[in-house]
Amino acid sequence: MTAAARPLLIRARQMLDGTGGRIEEAALLVEGERIRAVGRAADIGTPDGARVIDHSGTAMPGMIDVHVHLRAPGRPGEGLAEAVDLARISYAETALRASKHARDTLRAGFTAVRDCAAPGGVVIDLRNAIETGYVDGPRIKACGQGLTVTGGHMDRPLFSDHVRVDGLAAPCLGADGFREGVRAQLRRGADFIKLNTWVSFHDSPDRFWRREMTDAEIAAACDEAHAHGVHVAAHVYGPEGVAASVRNGVDTIEHGHWIDAPTVELMAERGTTFVPTLTVNEVHARHALQDPDLPEKYKRWHRRSSEDKWETLERVRAAGIRVCTGTDAGFQIEHGLWNAHELILLVRGGYTPMEAITAATANGADLLGIEAGRLVPGRLADLVLVAGDPLADLSILGQSEKLRAFKGGAEAGLDCQAGKSEIVIQ
Repeated sequence: MTAAARPLLIRARQMLDGTGGRIEEAALLVEGERIRAVGRAADIGTPDGARVIDHSGTAMPGMIDVHVHLRAPGRPGEGLAEAVDLARISYAETALRASKHARDTLRAGFTAVRDCAAPGGVVIDLRNAIETGYVDGPRIKACGQGLTVTGGHMDRPLFSDHVRVDGLAAPCLGADGFREGVRAQLRRGADFIKLNTWVSFHDSPDRFWRREMTDAEIAAACDEAHAHGVHVAAHVYGPEGVAASVRNGVDTIEHGHWIDAPTVELMAERGTTFVPTLTVNEVHARHALQDPDLPEKYKRWHRRSSEDKWETLERVRAAGIRVCTGTDAGFQIEHGLWNAHELILLVRGGYTPMEAITAATANGADLLGIEAGRLVPGRLADLVLVAGDPLADLSILGQSEKLRAFKGGAEAGLDCQAGKSEIVIQ
């Protein structure tokens, strides 16, 4: 029997199953890509021929970041210069760069991500390359290009009239245009649809959001996506915007500052998922407020959103709405370095460490529709070994040198093809 064909037994001081369960002196048995057994080490024993890892820390499901942009490097302070960067390099080079970001993310303990817009189908192609085994990386769900109104949030006039860059986003016009936009992304291979429904607004001292898509456009896009069995995510701000998005069929609210109590009630009624992206708000506000050249109206927006996000999160938590961790990595947030910071911010906002871990594991897997996120028999063996106890110190999840990530039973960094890596018996 080859090493790859032998079962893998992992024994750990404690195991977190991703749904709030915890086992001390635990063991997990992996056969092929899936978990065969989970329980106390004394009960599972050591199957004949098994490769064994004895781990003195914690075993937990691989984490999931449901809002990233793998195409962008996330260099601090770069801002809109990244759009110019996309015009400078080819989409082939963009895909190669994204593969590096994907690998960094996997080795940081995130075994799955949802990519929320990239140009030219580059992340769809990266997803396919990872699934085929050409390159190493997390499981990816990709939306392709984000859908936006003409001249909207993702179709800004960044260049002179004589400069044209194809494929940065997918501008649509009217309800029929958004239906066609959904069909075009699905034809390209998208796993879900990303909309920009209501966006930030800076020209008012007390209203920080404005409408971008009409109700008819939102409803048409959601109806078409749901007819094809895929979910819809919306970049959205403000109570009216979130309410309009949810009412017309959006499944996940991204960012979502300034959500009032009636809107939270509507989200709970419709089963809407919330992705608060606390990390990108914190990091962008820090950069903005330290920039002496940034106009005051933009600083005002960052101050108010930084304050309100905690009130919004508290309302969502109290209502029992499903929350998933999403950082918006790629926008002044480097991949692999910041992904776990979202869990720390959830705890700062009132969640327990175990609830934050559940948001980053079982909740994310359920949203993405993948058989991971829980250490239970039959699930994919996507897991992380942590040198310590994240329930006592969540910051350890952001220290990649203290993590060992496994996807489908294969350890990240040893071999890009699952099942072909030899694991040293400890």
